[in-house]
Amino acid sequence: MSAPPARTTARASTTPSPGKIITAACVGNALEWYDIAVYSYFATYLSKVFFTNDDPAVSLLLTLGTFGVSFLIRPVGALVLGSYADRAGRKAALTWSIGLMAVGTLLICVMPSYAAIGVVAPIGILVARLIQGFAAGGEFGSATALMVEFMPNRRGFAASWQFTSQAASTLLAALLGTVLTSTLSEDQLTSWGFRIPFLIGLLVAPVGLYIRRNVPEPPTTTAAPEAATAQPVRTMLREHKTGVLLTIGLLAVTTCLNYLITYIPTYATKTLDLPDSTGFIAALAGGLVLLTVTSVAGHFSDRVGQIAIMIPAAGAVLLLIYPMFALLVAAPSLALLIGVVMVMALFKGCYYGPMGALMAGIFPAETRATGMAVGYNIGVTIFGGFTPMIAAWLLDTTGQSAAPSYWVAFAAVASLTSLFVLRRRTLHAR
Repeated sequence: MSAPPARTTARASTTPSPGKIITAACVGNALEWYDIAVYSYFATYLSKVFFTNDDPAVSLLLTLGTFGVSFLIRPVGALVLGSYADRAGRKAALTWSIGLMAVGTLLICVMPSYAAIGVVAPIGILVARLIQGFAAGGEFGSATALMVEFMPNRRGFAASWQFTSQAASTLLAALLGTVLTSTLSEDQLTSWGFRIPFLIGLLVAPVGLYIRRNVPEPPTTTAAPEAATAQPVRTMLREHKTGVLLTIGLLAVTTCLNYLITYIPTYATKTLDLPDSTGFIAALAGGLVLLTVTSVAGHFSDRVGQIAIMIPAAGAVLLLIYPMFALLVAAPSLALLIGVVMVMALFKGCYYGPMGALMAGIFPAETRATGMAVGYNIGVTIFGGFTPMIAAWLLDTTGQSAAPSYWVAFAAVASLTSLFVLRRRTLHAR
């Protein structure tokens, strides 16, 4: 009769600290979003090097299109790596995820230009982004499951670090962009300077791989070995389709806002005719707001509930996104651009922080990584990966400089719909 307590004690004695859990879970997520931000921020230079065309607008659309197409494989990665996490454990899936991300980053670092190898260059960049997209597909669900299962009483705070790490990554990318565009000439940036941020991201991968290999499985998975023999994909599709749809809706507004913020440097130079460094400075300010607000919102949501914070944030985006863009177009300046991006980041942080815990609660432990990964990555594909290209397309087809706000408003409606459905389900459950 004494054996079970002994096993419980042994497991508890090896439980890592909250800091180690959060670091292990977030390092791959941080690398993923760092690469996304860097690609978006330096899209203009990537278009000149790898997607050469007589029309610069076409080159940029091809660059942003490649960025968007790579998100189509994310649901595949979600199914493969998410189900692997539910069967073999969170740690195993997270180790594979960060390793594959590093391979994709390395390809971008070493890829010769279009002038050197012709059409192989854009194809190589597409392959690199597809590898990264596949790896990122299983990252969010597995990492968030790891944190909330180790810290069940602080789910909001724990899961919020997924998004805080994204903010830190965006901040670092914006800082590098500000420094590089302020110190290097356009010719230097085009010839070699744009590769520097990717090389810096590559250096993070070995550290993250080491940390993840040395973190144990959470108690939920070690205490329920029957989950490892289940078929999480089939179970999810049979029993949790509505949960996946709700997850997609939850992602809409915050993902759309995030990728719109990463598009700001391109928007600032191409549409507002501001200097190259302006957009990076604004993105840097937005990153600081996200870094400050996200975990505070997550912590607060453990007290008042996630939905109580997320509905006002999404509503504010719906009401204010067009007026903010209209004001920016009417009087473009560095100060106003910083102000608009900071306000968007504030709403995003308040929405973002509680979201991971709310999503984790939609699915049971045996399908949590799969369900979150699939819903998250379909949502990111629809409302994230193609947002820069949709923004550029709206600008081109409508001729209205505030047109990107229409897409954000639509995303806000989708998120509010999911939130009200979840609130109604919660009330009925009581």
